[in-house]
Amino acid sequence: MKNAPALALLGLGNMSGAILAGMLAAGTDRGSVCATGHSAANARQREDRYGVTVTATETNPEANRNAAAGADVVVLGVKPKDILTLCREIAGALRPGTVVVSVAAGIPLAAMEANLPAEQPVVRTMPNTPLTVGMGAVGMAGGAAATQEHLDQAAALFAGSGTVHRVAEEQIDAVAAVSGSGPAYAFLLAELMAAGGVEMGLDEDLAKDLARATVAGAGRMLAEPDVDPAQLRRAVTSPNGTTEAAVDSFLDADLAGIIARGMQASADRGRAISEEFGGS
Repeated sequence: MKNAPALALLGLGNMSGAILAGMLAAGTDRGSVCATGHSAANARQREDRYGVTVTATETNPEANRNAAAGADVVVLGVKPKDILTLCREIAGALRPGTVVVSVAAGIPLAAMEANLPAEQPVVRTMPNTPLTVGMGAVGMAGGAAATQEHLDQAAALFAGSGTVHRVAEEQIDAVAAVSGSGPAYAFLLAELMAAGGVEMGLDEDLAKDLARATVAGAGRMLAEPDVDPAQLRRAVTSPNGTTEAAVDSFLDADLAGIIARGMQASADRGRAISEEFGGS
C-alpha cells in the first residue's frame, strides 16, 4: 500500500491483531506500522508473527505515548475498561490531526473525546475477526470532530480485508450483536454440529471435519454478491426431505427466538459497558 499513513496500534491483542493481519495481507507496508503490548515476551511474539516493531509498556513506560506521537492514525486496541485510561495517557502526545480509532465495545465517542484534546478526530468502530481472512465486516461512526477525510482514513484500515459500513453511533451495539459477536455464533454452530455427529456415531475427527467444512463452505456461498440467505436455504431444502425435517425441528424449538434473545443480550451488554465506563 503506497503512501500509507503512519499507523500505531496501542495494544496488539486479538482484534487489533486481526486488523493488522488483514492490512498486511492487503499490502500495507510493515515499515509504516508500529505497535505496543504489555509484556516483553508478548511483544517479541507479536513482532515475530507480524513483522512490525512492537514495544512493551512494561519495559518502556513511554511506549504508548511515543507510538502515538509519530502516528497519523492511532488504533486503541486495549480492553474496554482500559480505553479511557489510555486516552488520558496519550492525550499530550497526539498531533491535532491524528485520527484516534477505537475498536472497543461499549465505550461511547463522547467519553473518549472528553479524555482527549479538544477537536481530536475520534472514530468508533466495531470490527470482527474474519478480517484476518479478508472477509470481515465493520461498523463505523465518527465523533464530533471527525471529517469525511478522517472517516476515510479509518475506513482504509479495513477496506482491503472486509466491508465497512458507516452507521449512527446508536446503531453500534446492534452492529456488534450481528457481526462483532457473530463469528462466535457460527463457530458455536460448527461445534454443536460436530457434537451432534459424534452422538449419532461418527468418529470425532470426522464429525469436526464435516462440520467445519460445511459451515465454512456455506459462509463462502453467502459471500457471493447479492445473495439472499433465505433463498440459499430454500434451495437446499427439498419438500418433505431430510433438510426440511431438521429446519422444521429447529424452528419448532424457537431457534429464531433463541438467536434474537442472544443478539439482544449482546446489545444489552454493550449498553451496560457504556454505562459502566462511558462516564469515567
